[in-house]
Amino acid sequence: MKPQAEIGVVGLAVMGENLILNMADKGLAVACYNRTTEKVDEFVGGRGAGKDILGCRSLEELVAALRRPRKVMCMIKAGRPVDDFIAAVSPLLDEGDILIDGGNSYFGDTLRRSAAAEEKGLLYIGAGISGGEEGALTGPSIMPGGSPAAWPEIKPIFQKICAYTDDGRPCCDWVGEGGAGHFVKMVHNGIEYGDMQLICETYQMMKDGIGLSNEEMAEVFAAWNRRVLDSYLIQITGDILGHRQEDGVATVDIILDAAGQKGTGKWTAAQALETGSPLTLIGEAVFARFLSALKEERVAASQQLEGPGTVFPEDRSGVIADLEQALYGAKIISYAQGYQLMRVVAEEQGWQLDYGAIAQMWRGGCIIRSAFLGDIQDAFKTDAGLVNIILSPFFKQAIATALPGWRRTAVRAITAGIATPAISAALNYYDGYRSARLPANLLQAQRDYFGAHTYERIDKPRGRFFHTNWTGRGGATSSTSYGG
Repeated sequence: MKPQAEIGVVGLAVMGENLILNMADKGLAVACYNRTTEKVDEFVGGRGAGKDILGCRSLEELVAALRRPRKVMCMIKAGRPVDDFIAAVSPLLDEGDILIDGGNSYFGDTLRRSAAAEEKGLLYIGAGISGGEEGALTGPSIMPGGSPAAWPEIKPIFQKICAYTDDGRPCCDWVGEGGAGHFVKMVHNGIEYGDMQLICETYQMMKDGIGLSNEEMAEVFAAWNRRVLDSYLIQITGDILGHRQEDGVATVDIILDAAGQKGTGKWTAAQALETGSPLTLIGEAVFARFLSALKEERVAASQQLEGPGTVFPEDRSGVIADLEQALYGAKIISYAQGYQLMRVVAEEQGWQLDYGAIAQMWRGGCIIRSAFLGDIQDAFKTDAGLVNIILSPFFKQAIATALPGWRRTAVRAITAGIATPAISAALNYYDGYRSARLPANLLQAQRDYFGAHTYERIDKPRGRFFHTNWTGRGGATSSTSYGG
C-alpha cells in the first residue's frame, strides 16, 4: 500500500470518530482502525463517506498507510487497553515514529509510557483533549506533552483541528515533557468538577431557598452569562433549565440526583493529597458527587433527621445578586487552587509550564472555557512568577468586591440548612490563606505531646525542631519522623 495518510487514528467511539471528521474537514488525509472491524466499515460508509478517510482492517494495514514519520493516535479507554495497544503497534513502527494517546490517561501512566517509548527510539505524545463530542468535531482544546521532538511534527495537525479564540489564537500549544499534557488536562477536569458543583449549589439556593421556577432560573443564568460569569457551563445551565419534554415536564426535574464520574476529578484530589496542596474546593466537589450517589440512604435520612427547613425572607433580587458574587468569588478560588497544584507538581517533575499559555488553551473548545480565563492569562502576562492568582491586582479587587455577597450567601445557606460545600470551602480557603497565623501551633503541640513529633518555634530559624516533655514523665527523645 502506498503511504498516503498524514495520521492514523485507532478507536471509533464518539471522540475518535469526531476527531477524524474534524481532521478530514480540515484537509487532512486520515487512516482509521477499530478492533471491531465492522465499526470501520460502518463509519467509512456512513459519517465518513466521501471524505479523505481510509478504513483499515488491521494495525498492519493502518501503519502501512501512513507517511513518515508515522503518527498513530489512539482514542481508546484509559488504563490497560492503552498499554495493550502500545505493545501491539510498537513492533510495527520505526525509529522516530510517533505514538499519540488522546484519551483521558493518568499522567503517571503517560510518564512511564513516554520513557518506555523513547527507549525504543519512538516518540510519545500524551494529549489531553477537552470539548466533548461537539468540541472534537468542531474544534477542541488540546494539551500535548511528551517527547519534545514530536511537537514540530504534530503541531500543524493539532493546530489545524483545535479551537481558536475570538482573537485568532489556537487553543493548543506545547505543554511540557513526559506526562505534562495529561497532567494539565487532569487539573482542567478537576476545575470542571469544581465549576459544576458551584453552579449546582447556586441552583439549589435559588430553587429551595427562594423558590424560583426553572424558567426564572434560566433567565438568571442567561443574565449571568452576559457578565463576569460568561462561560460555556453557565450558558448550558440556562439551556438545561429551560428545556422541557414533549409532555411539558421540565427535563431537569425528572433526572435522578445521583452524580456519576469517570475518575479524573478523583485523580486531581488524590494528587493534591500526595503533594500537600490545599485543593479544598475540588475535593469537596468530588465528595459531593459521592454523597449524591447515596440516594437511598439520603431519602431514608430525610425522613429521620431534622433541619431548619426555612426559606430566605429577603428580597429575591438581593439574594440573586449575592449568589452571583458568591459564585464568581468561589470560581476564582477554584482556579487559584488548580494553578497552585500545577505549580507544585511542575516543580517536582522539572516541567517549565507556561501558566498564561495554559489559560489560553482553555479559553476555547474546552468545557471550562470562559471569558474569565482571559483575566488569568493577563495576570500571568503581568507577572509570570505569580504564586497565586488571588494575589494579582485584578483578582484581589474582584474578590474584595465579591466578598460581602459571598459571605451573606454562606450565612443564608447555613441558616436554611442548604448544603454548599464548594462555596463554603472556597471561602474558608480564602480566609485561611489570608491569615498570617493559623491554629496549627496548637496542632503541632498536640502532635508533640502524644507522639514526640517535635515542632518549630517562631523565635528560631525555620528547619530547627524542638520537643517538650509535656507531662514530666517523658524523656528528651523525640520522633525521627516529623511528617507523621
